[in-house]
Amino acid sequence: MDLQASSILAMEKLRFCVLAFSLLEFYVTAREEYISAIGDPGMRRDSLRVAIEAWNQCNEVGEEVVGFGGPRIADCFDVDNSTSQGINASNADVYAAKKEIYLGDKCQVQDNPRPWQFWMIMVKSGNMDTLAATCPENGKKSMPFPPESGFPCFGHGCMNMPLVYHNYTDLRGDNDSRLKGSFYGTWDANQISKAAMSNSTSYFNITWEKEIGKGSWVFHHFLKTSSNYPWLMLYLRSDATEGYFGGYYYETRGMSKIVPKSPDFKVKFRLEVKQGGGPNSQFYLMDIGGCWKNNGKPCDGNAITDVTRYSEMIINPETKSWCTPESLKLCPPYHSFSNGTKIHRTDKENYPYDAYHLWCAPGNAEHVEEPFTPCDPYSNPQAQEILQILPHPVWGEYGYPTKKGDGWIGDPRTWELDVGRLSQALYFYQDPGTEPAERHWPSIDLGTEIYISCDQVAEWIVSDFDIVVPKLRTKLE
Repeated sequence: MDLQASSILAMEKLRFCVLAFSLLEFYVTAREEYISAIGDPGMRRDSLRVAIEAWNQCNEVGEEVVGFGGPRIADCFDVDNSTSQGINASNADVYAAKKEIYLGDKCQVQDNPRPWQFWMIMVKSGNMDTLAATCPENGKKSMPFPPESGFPCFGHGCMNMPLVYHNYTDLRGDNDSRLKGSFYGTWDANQISKAAMSNSTSYFNITWEKEIGKGSWVFHHFLKTSSNYPWLMLYLRSDATEGYFGGYYYETRGMSKIVPKSPDFKVKFRLEVKQGGGPNSQFYLMDIGGCWKNNGKPCDGNAITDVTRYSEMIINPETKSWCTPESLKLCPPYHSFSNGTKIHRTDKENYPYDAYHLWCAPGNAEHVEEPFTPCDPYSNPQAQEILQILPHPVWGEYGYPTKKGDGWIGDPRTWELDVGRLSQALYFYQDPGTEPAERHWPSIDLGTEIYISCDQVAEWIVSDFDIVVPKLRTKLE
């Protein structure tokens, strides 16, 4: 065989190997299996595990409501009734956190790769008494300052915990074929009897129902603001089953037995929005919370250096983009496309300004590109970074809504969101020259934050919720 023929044969073999490898890669990708990362995949388990927690503006308890404490309640079937140790704590904040651990022990289900505890309902008021200096400022002790319009407060006691009531799950319907239970309450003390109907009174209600042996649990949410409590939040969350996560420096419990990590997870659920909560309702189709320091290292409970990171998709069509060529300080410095192309926010021809509601930088960041706006320093125990996105064609390849009105009132949908891939592409601040952070998301939720609006009502229904991760990669990790 001459040299030329030998070279041709070698090239053909190389082409065959490359083709074979490409086909194998395609085959593996096409057959990639996903498994659920949560204890109750699709909300189909008859034996429900659900809990509720309440926080003030800075994710603390502050002062307990007389007779109620810092609300932590769980509704769990087949609870272990063995005796448990009591709870000893030095203050209301620590006591509330320890109650969550206590309830988690009661509700815990053994599973692989680790046990899990419950779905978590979170209610929160944005009221803040600026004169009391209750909330830390970017993790540090704050000083009193005069009242501001951005921090509603009717006077002393405005940061109180809500009254929370519990209708335990029981059998309903023909032949006792349905299960139903609820949590409900108000921030207005002694007003629960008229809270559901009176515009002057705050109110929330979460009701769950399921046909025994069939389908998904259906969670029906209702939230109403008032003049005294105009900034309220209500979320349904799947939290990590152990460890710290964004917004809290206490040990927590939850439903996610595998903590999702970018870029390898998807979130599935069905959502029907019945009432939107008004023009200032930031209704989150998807809200993910993580925590890592500005140098990329994981959070360790140090409130001065930890940073909560949030990404939220707002689907209320009345929410406008505050990120514009004239207001670059509210735009993330870069937008990254899935092919790796990065567009700087000064590129007026190619940067998708309308895809963003706002971005704000961590209050403890030292090397942020100008111009920027620091995030609210009080609404978390430590500094935070928030990136809020809006329906736009650039998010379509991830399964997210592409235009205003998608998934809103009158358009109930079942969603499958490639949250992992999108969250890997989003911009989050990090100190120059540091190793990129691993983006873990120990809190995944949806719901609404009605921002400083009196007498507004939001109502929505969630079912079939699941978080899935690649089976092969889970084994490798």
